[in-house]
Amino acid sequence: MKIIIAGGTGFLGENLESYFEKKGDQVYILTRNPKRKNEIYWDAQTLGEWKNHLEGSDVIINLTGKSVDCRYHDKNKQEIFSSKIDSTKILQKAIDGLVNAPKVWLNASSATIYVHSEKHLNTEENGIIGDDFSMNICKSWEKEFFKVNNEQIRKVALRTSIVLGKNGGAFPKLYQVTKLGLGGKQGKGDQKVSWIHIHDFCRAVEWIIENENISGAINVTAPNPLSNEELMKKLRKSLKVPFGMEAQVWQLEIASIFLRTETELLLKSRNVYPGKLMEEGFDFSYPDIDIAFQNLL
Repeated sequence: MKIIIAGGTGFLGENLESYFEKKGDQVYILTRNPKRKNEIYWDAQTLGEWKNHLEGSDVIINLTGKSVDCRYHDKNKQEIFSSKIDSTKILQKAIDGLVNAPKVWLNASSATIYVHSEKHLNTEENGIIGDDFSMNICKSWEKEFFKVNNEQIRKVALRTSIVLGKNGGAFPKLYQVTKLGLGGKQGKGDQKVSWIHIHDFCRAVEWIIENENISGAINVTAPNPLSNEELMKKLRKSLKVPFGMEAQVWQLEIASIFLRTETELLLKSRNVYPGKLMEEGFDFSYPDIDIAFQNLL
């Protein structure tokens, strides 16, 4: 296949590129800072030479957008919003002008679209979507993505949870704080953590591309979410670290200021289940956190 990954220089993009290239596919990356032969310049806002590379491609995966791992002041909020909406909008404009458009377009979204929930398990069918900054970003993002219905292009929004891998994302940070004896629960510890191993994330993307029954919004997360307290306990056990200091909410609030992030990233309960993936028969290599930790360590 010829695969275009927009915003593909981050953790997820790098792993997808490696995964598909090992299978013999051609992967091109749209980025603001091209450094390699397969990287093509784009500003994620305006049409340019990059649109010619979309011609005759099989798959487009859009991962573009400012990271939410920052302080939510007005400037950052606007940048998060515009980076995700503008990139989706300009890709649609480019696709509308193609003679041979891709068959599948996967656009990033987030499991954060669902409300804070410790008891209710959110599937695509029964998920409760609320109203705050993070949820509204996801809603606007998906609305822009699905606004235009191209009959020849299958569209899938990837509602991805925390992705665990060795070379980026949340896991290296969790590993470090646990090794330092700071791997206790955060806040009350009963907030649910939905997660997926990076290998299963890549496999799920491939499976969605190949499975023509899959369209619309898809929860890309392992089938067994667990509480924050249980997650940290299992990680301490895997690392053979007997002790982990707990962090109270007020401590996290202070720390988040210095770390230039938001406590929501740790304290929101994301209780999400991959209903469509399970119904269609996707087989997870790492369905449980113990197996995932065993592999990552």
